[in-house]
Amino acid sequence: MTRRQHRYFRYAVFGLAMMSPAVGRAADAEDLAPYKMLRSLQFVQDSVVTGDHSAGEMQRFMLGKIDQRLRTVDPSVYDDDRNVDAALIYVMSGGNPQTLEYLVSHDINGYFDNRVTDVLRKYLSGKGLLVSRTLEETAKEYDGKKIGPYLALIGGNVLIATKPADALTMYDRARLNAPGTIVEEAALRRSLAICVEIGDVDKGLAYSQRYVRRFLHSPYASQFADLFVKLIVSHDHDVNPQTVVDILSFMDAPRQREVYLRVARAAAIAGKPDLARMAAQRVQSLGEGTDNPFGPLADFYNGMANVPTDDIDQAAKYIANISGASLSPQDQALQAAARSVAEQILRAPDPASLTQGSTPNSTNQEITSEQAAAATAAQPERAQAAAPEPVVEGTASAGSGGQDVDPSFTSFVTTNRSKLDEIDGLLAQEGK
Repeated sequence: MTRRQHRYFRYAVFGLAMMSPAVGRAADAEDLAPYKMLRSLQFVQDSVVTGDHSAGEMQRFMLGKIDQRLRTVDPSVYDDDRNVDAALIYVMSGGNPQTLEYLVSHDINGYFDNRVTDVLRKYLSGKGLLVSRTLEETAKEYDGKKIGPYLALIGGNVLIATKPADALTMYDRARLNAPGTIVEEAALRRSLAICVEIGDVDKGLAYSQRYVRRFLHSPYASQFADLFVKLIVSHDHDVNPQTVVDILSFMDAPRQREVYLRVARAAAIAGKPDLARMAAQRVQSLGEGTDNPFGPLADFYNGMANVPTDDIDQAAKYIANISGASLSPQDQALQAAARSVAEQILRAPDPASLTQGSTPNSTNQEITSEQAAAATAAQPERAQAAAPEPVVEGTASAGSGGQDVDPSFTSFVTTNRSKLDEIDGLLAQEGK
């Protein structure tokens, strides 16, 4: 048994023993003090975000037992400020909000700070914005105290939509005062989300490195990975590829391949071939000498990214050689769209589309503006009846002498616009 496992076992047994009826009857009030029970809960919660997912059931059990104890304990135990803090931290740690209402309604001795309980009640009822300023002030006042990191964390949650810069400050305060805990894990992850939205790449990468080094095995690590991928794909020109490699190097090879594969896919869809190529190459290099299940997908995303480049021939081969059975339904649709676009680009032009109009300028002389104006004046009815045609990518749709657009060109534009609409639809589904 490792040292950490021994600590977890000791705290778990301690919590269960305190809560068992037989021992509880023999224990005095000090043995069942809420702050002691909370210590076990905090240890279990911190164990969850550092990788012990089996502690989740213990967490739920202890939340229920602490809730019961807080409602039945003699009010005199709150003479000890540690028990007051324990009750507040319990509520901010996923406890029953109704227990806070119970404690406040029975607090005839003024044990609980009304400002704290008021902002917590508003926050837990979804009205945190109404007390955002009070929450900021209260969090600063309690900075350095036991409830300080928790108040700072929920303060950041309230401000994240309206004042992202202030929310970052609150999250920084929370994580610095509670290192290695569930509070720091949540603060880092939410700080990264803010950096993605406001485009603060440097801070986002710094938060990412801290998260990977400390909470790689958290059950919320997948959310972090999504945010990290979005950060580097959305701001690829501001991110040094080596920085990405350095951050992900703290992961084991399978996790690295998974994240790089996400990067390759997102970059391919976003039309960023350099980033997609780098990520695909990392997937392949990390799988050298092994049965790399991500290799074909990496080739597929690399091929998709190369469709609009000079390597379209090779890209088309990559796309065509991937078995649809190995792809998800979303990737199968992407494959079909990418294959169609590549085929349209590579298709030889219709010779008829390269011919001149039916009424060429037989004198091989440039038509002057005066001649054009005279021709227009000679056919006023036709000029008025002709509706303006749309311009596609800056290319006028009207041919010389009023000739219709080449049917093969119209078909090309219509088909590929449809394929782009399919891709937009897929992106919209994944963003939900």
